[in-house]
Amino acid sequence: MATEIERKYLVRNDGWRARVQGEIRYRQGYLANSGQCSVRVRIGGDAAHLNLKGATAGASRLEFEYPVPMEDAQEMLRELCVGPLVEKTRYFVRDLDQDWEVDVFEGENAGLVVAELELDHEAQVVRLPDWAGEEVTHDLRYYNSQLATTPFSRW
Repeated sequence: MATEIERKYLVRNDGWRARVQGEIRYRQGYLANSGQCSVRVRIGGDAAHLNLKGATAGASRLEFEYPVPMEDAQEMLRELCVGPLVEKTRYFVRDLDQDWEVDVFEGENAGLVVAELELDHEAQVVRLPDWAGEEVTHDLRYYNSQLATTPFSRW
């Protein structure tokens, strides 16, 4: 059983850009999205995956991910997804000896920039760089599954 533990923060400024170590562009959509579970198909670079996430409890939730053929993923995005696709560029940022992922959203979520930090356990101490702002871990509006049904541009 796989468990994802992460915390999310709004990004205040571009200070993180000087520490970027890589990037990848994602297009993703949701095949199912309920309070209990979300099922997502995602294309990132030349890889495609099907992802299942359980309901969030604190900063933790179950997560399973499986590779799928690119052609299948493209057809799922085109034909089966509910709501607009979530499109973003994810930047991999190393700051304060922590590995951050900064998502810069596009399309109907343009203007939203969120930083995520995956943790080993929920009590792990997080040191915030000066570019990290308000924590939004517990605000469901910032979850990609919610951004697919209620994009940032409609808030």
